[in-house]
Amino acid sequence: MNNTIVLYPAPGVGHLISMVELGKLLLNRPRSRLSITIIIPSFPSLTLHTTILSYLSSVSSSFPSITFISLPPISLPSTHPDDETIIFQSLLSNNPNLLTTLQSISSTSHVCAFIVDFFCYTSLDVSCSLSIPTYFYFTSSAYVLSLFLNFPTFDEIVKDSSFRELGNMSFEIPTLMSVPSSQMMEPMLDRGASYDEFVKLGARFSNSNGIIINTFDSLECRAIKALNEGSCVLGSTNVPTIYCVGPLIANQGDKDGEKHECLSWLDLQPSKSVVYLGFGSKGLFSKEQLSEIAFGLERSGVRFLWVVRDPPSEVKGSTGVEPLAELDLGSILPKGFLERTKDRGLVVKSWAPQIAVLAHDSVGGFVTHCGWNSTLEAVCAGVPMIGWPLYAGQRFNRIVLVQEIGIALPMNESEDRFVCSDEVEKRVKQILDPEEGDGVRKRVLELRDEAKIVFNEEGSSEIALTKLVDSWILKH
Repeated sequence: MNNTIVLYPAPGVGHLISMVELGKLLLNRPRSRLSITIIIPSFPSLTLHTTILSYLSSVSSSFPSITFISLPPISLPSTHPDDETIIFQSLLSNNPNLLTTLQSISSTSHVCAFIVDFFCYTSLDVSCSLSIPTYFYFTSSAYVLSLFLNFPTFDEIVKDSSFRELGNMSFEIPTLMSVPSSQMMEPMLDRGASYDEFVKLGARFSNSNGIIINTFDSLECRAIKALNEGSCVLGSTNVPTIYCVGPLIANQGDKDGEKHECLSWLDLQPSKSVVYLGFGSKGLFSKEQLSEIAFGLERSGVRFLWVVRDPPSEVKGSTGVEPLAELDLGSILPKGFLERTKDRGLVVKSWAPQIAVLAHDSVGGFVTHCGWNSTLEAVCAGVPMIGWPLYAGQRFNRIVLVQEIGIALPMNESEDRFVCSDEVEKRVKQILDPEEGDGVRKRVLELRDEAKIVFNEEGSSEIALTKLVDSWILKH
């Protein structure tokens, strides 16, 4: 029998692509002789777009040792809980089909390891029933993992209240940091189905054979040390072996293979003179907030590249994202803004090749939603950030980037999370200023240089990967 590693991503394009990159990395190990099987869970509202199907086909052609298997369709109750709860429910509903698929794979191959996205924690019941060694793939930071591991204990402290009701009461992650309850992950702020799922998830990490994290040692040295020692966890929770194998970055390149207009525009700008504003695929702002951003950029006088998506629709059930061709910048931005700033700014619709943008010499700052993938991309490009969190665990990420790692400035907001134009103006000027932005700029450049060597023979991520793969190969 051949040796195979089975990967199981959570629903969503980002999760799938991240797992594919991990699979490529594992395949490239010398002497491993492994094949990779990626099982794609069914999700009621998710259909694989033509672009993604093309991407998967390309991966299969370039890496014939990677096989994709899609699980059969499932159905869920007609109720409409929050997004995170839907994901957890759908993954639990996939378990019977997952069991059948793993049994089928095991009949022809030796499954050395089963690697699951952290959202897929209920799949441990399936893999454990088959005695398959199971590892979590954690796509966020080591600091966030330390937070997750403490959720069960925090839940006992909160008792019948909620993090939102506790205001700014601090919760201690031992040996690392204090977290105001208001800065907890969005799904954890109020008690409910999603809250319960994350508490259960926090308790399941200890049932795994290890946790693979998309980070590298020098980026989060304090958190990684605390995880390895088990010193950052309250109570009796056991921390399994940690494998830091990042940075893993998926570059999909330009759409249609053509150079994006924004890159041609950047070619004409002076070195380190442009602030790039990009907030991910879910980074939607109200028309009022878009206006404040525009006014702040206009008054700042700085050069900017801004990716704008349509404001969220007020119609319930709408995705809030209009097709690219229907996005009318003139109707959602202040009157005359585009004309007044055309000599020093460019606004693009919905999407830009972010990795290429951040790598461009003219980009000197990045206003980001603090998503971990975007953070890693900025670090690898050596671009300092302005943190403007929008959803999920991004508010906690901002604390880490600003206070712990020191590679970002905070974009401060009001209690209702609205950011005024004065704050936008202040921060974009500050990030480019030779003196005010010097500290974060120097730190991110140091980390960029560290990221370049982690996969060298003696690099930290290379050593972690070798240790992980050898643990599978040497057993068989």
